[in-house]
Amino acid sequence: MVAIAKDPKTGTGKKPKGSGRRLYTDENPKDTVSIKFATVADAQATARKVKRINKPFARKIQILTVLEQRAKVAGKNKQAQIAKKAKEDIRAKHKTKTRKT
Repeated sequence: MVAIAKDPKTGTGKKPKGSGRRLYTDENPKDTVSIKFATVADAQATARKVKRINKPFARKIQILTVLEQRAKVAGKNKQAQIAKKAKEDIRAKHKTKTRKT
């Protein structure tokens, strides 16, 4: 009889061997940023929200990239353009911010 290790309750960043748990589990749901792109207004609201949240630069780009890719696959090109433009805005702001210091 082989003992199977239980999944950890909090995130360790690793999936236990033999676990059926998926690789990208949400270990901290309070930290999750919801993404909506059903309508153009939803995509604009999400882009505004991502621009103002207190997250690192890379995390903001990652969130908007997910929005852009999902919108493209869903055939919503206008929403994908909104996400792409928001990424460019964040990159430009980050670039000027890092050059000042």
